[in-house]
Amino acid sequence: MVKRCAIAGLVLLLWAQSALSQGYPNKPIRLVVPNSPGGVIDILARLVAPKFSEGIGQPVVVDNRVGAGGVIGAEIVAKSAPDGYTLLAAFDSFTVNPFLFKNVTYDVIRDFTPVALLVRSPLVLIATPKLGVTRFADFVRLAKTKGSALNAATAGPGTPSRLALELLSSTIGIDPTLIHYKGGGPAIADILGAQVDVMMPTLPSASQYIKSGKLVALAVTSDKRHPLAPEIPTVAESYPGFEALNWVGIVAPAGIRREIVTRLNTELLKTVHLPDVGESLANRGYDVVGSTPEAFAGWMRAETERWGRVVRERNITLE
Repeated sequence: MVKRCAIAGLVLLLWAQSALSQGYPNKPIRLVVPNSPGGVIDILARLVAPKFSEGIGQPVVVDNRVGAGGVIGAEIVAKSAPDGYTLLAAFDSFTVNPFLFKNVTYDVIRDFTPVALLVRSPLVLIATPKLGVTRFADFVRLAKTKGSALNAATAGPGTPSRLALELLSSTIGIDPTLIHYKGGGPAIADILGAQVDVMMPTLPSASQYIKSGKLVALAVTSDKRHPLAPEIPTVAESYPGFEALNWVGIVAPAGIRREIVTRLNTELLKTVHLPDVGESLANRGYDVVGSTPEAFAGWMRAETERWGRVVRERNITLE
């Protein structure tokens, strides 16, 4: 009798879970974007959201929650109910922030469920023509000679452009003086004016200046040459294993049911592989990935290990 009751209870539970998952979603989904309107991640989220909304069958509302390099938005999602109605547009700083800020209350691996890695994009090492180098090997030799007299601009002290420069410096054994700006725009303006020597912005943000000859592209940070600029070599061609990428993915709070993760992943992958969406992403320099949740989980672990090591070895602190 007890055994029959237990079996009946299990069947009822499974039926209830199935019925609930079939009813998902039945209200709008909030997509938290942890940076300001008009930023790169915001633009990408607003590009994807309408088509994702059509596929999932409910409005997808982009909610900008700005502050602390993305920490505030991530904390909001980490504390939200794991019901599939609150998602985070996570980007490269997501796995780095816990190492940079002392008061981060969440754990990237423990407190989130990976849904899908959507896109990746390389950075590019650029130089002012006045530096007098046109090849990466020449830059390495010059940088080792100049030491701290070489100036390198970043978009901010906790940004991927700074961390990529730190990784590059550690990899090739150089020690430039880093100058931190409040955003990529002012930094690019100063390298165009030859106020600084080098920088590592995203490839799309620098491509027009590279094509016009106003800046010199020395190397990209992906493991392979990029279709937008196949003539630019990779750092990995000289230093195997080097990689530093911008990326955007979707995560949910920990504890979300597998059926909901599967539904979200399916619709997100359909969205980024739509011809018009994919073309728009490619034009912005993004490579569409569209991963499984498991592959994204592996990516997040690898990124956490990579950048945690860089922060520790380079003794980077923001507070």
